[in-house]
Amino acid sequence: MTQLVLVVDELSAWAPYFPSENLVDFQTYLKQLPVKNAPRTRVINLCHTGKYLSNGYYCSLLAEARGQHVIPSVSTLNNLRNKGLFAFGFDGVSQALEAHFGEQEAGTRLKIKSCFGQSAVPGLEGLCRELFERLPCPILELTFKRRSRWELTGLGTLSPGELTEQEEDVFAGALDKYSRIIWRKPKSTKRYRYDLAVLVNPDEALPPSDAGALKRFVRAGERAGVNVEMITRKDYQRLAEYDGLFIRETTAIDHHTFRFAQKAEHEGLVVIDSPDSILRCANKVFLAESFARHGVPTPKTLMVNPKQKGADSWLEAELGYPLVLKIPDGAFSRGVYRVTSREQLTETLGKLRSASALVLAQEYFFTEFDWRIGVLNHQPIFACKYFMVKGHWQIYRHHDGKEADSGGFVTLPTHEAPPAVINAALKAVKPIGDGLYGVDIKEGKGRVAVIEVNDNPNIDHGVEDVFLKDRLYDMVIEDFVRRFEKDREAVVARKGRRDGR
Repeated sequence: MTQLVLVVDELSAWAPYFPSENLVDFQTYLKQLPVKNAPRTRVINLCHTGKYLSNGYYCSLLAEARGQHVIPSVSTLNNLRNKGLFAFGFDGVSQALEAHFGEQEAGTRLKIKSCFGQSAVPGLEGLCRELFERLPCPILELTFKRRSRWELTGLGTLSPGELTEQEEDVFAGALDKYSRIIWRKPKSTKRYRYDLAVLVNPDEALPPSDAGALKRFVRAGERAGVNVEMITRKDYQRLAEYDGLFIRETTAIDHHTFRFAQKAEHEGLVVIDSPDSILRCANKVFLAESFARHGVPTPKTLMVNPKQKGADSWLEAELGYPLVLKIPDGAFSRGVYRVTSREQLTETLGKLRSASALVLAQEYFFTEFDWRIGVLNHQPIFACKYFMVKGHWQIYRHHDGKEADSGGFVTLPTHEAPPAVINAALKAVKPIGDGLYGVDIKEGKGRVAVIEVNDNPNIDHGVEDVFLKDRLYDMVIEDFVRRFEKDREAVVARKGRRDGR
């Protein structure tokens, strides 16, 4: 069971609020001795934190040293002292302030309080939520100044004793709502050894796992004593509740999935996909260099600046026609172009000039299907043949405003896949990591060529699980358990850093 601790400078600061058995003053918290195998603890630091080496600063520092999860973190407090932090803009700030306060003279200043990402000022809810996600603090004071428009010019922390009576009501309600969301009671009395969050997007058109597969991950968790729970992007602040994060939403670098992976890793969770895996697999330039360095068989691959003069004639001479052009961060066959003439090559390079500073060009290696080898912790776990869409040269064919077409598939036991294909897949993932990957490989004319490594491979019910069935889901969950138990002391420390439900 997770425990919650509220820390204030002095107990008198809590006088306006209902008594709480979770409340301690700083001196009491300071004297508490670290306890081995202590329950998971989350600390809400309500001390004065505005000054370096204040009670509030040391409260956060002690909490982190004790393996507890604290808000605000030391990193957040340090960031708040960086005056350049609020130089970046927030969409809609000026419009929201003008809508509420009307036009004001240049030089006018306003101060607004945000409690756990909530504000009593209509129209600023979105800004307060965004600030809370970036800089989680119980109470923030936002300073705005009117220049040619309203701008955010200052951020600072406050303690409950610095609030007005009206603001105290806002704070109490925000704390109650936050604690009920973050530290909710378990939905079931059943005890689990570990908690695994699965990040999904219910509205995604082509998710890595369909509803049927997600249900089977939950059942596999039950068999292994793991509580598997679906979360979405709105649950960012809840990550510290869990022991692990399994991303089942299509990943990208400039995307919340990458931020989830980073935060989970920072919190000490087991993460698949790890931030490193996302970074390495998301960019085909990295993969091409990695494959070349480690001797992974691939189609002939060149990198070119699409703005480079004479790029078209150079590619024509090196690769001939047809050839394939790829933007580095395409997914699901998007951003991949087959060109068959100089005119088409020049035109396509022109289109890609604004998309990326580098473009990959590859020899065209036609096969009726691509192998997809699923690899988990450097072991093959499934083998599929993904066939090209009828009358098309790719597995997916996209249409504007319509659902994409996809080809058929055949799922085989890994031992029936050609050894050269399996070996190429294992060789390709070795420098990337020990997570879950899908390696796309072409085989034909006596050759095997790795096309790419995907950090977020599909596991859909009725496709990748056709041969192994429920065993496939068990293997993934069991690998999480293996990682949880790899270092028992690290697991205990991680549980101590999390706070309640």
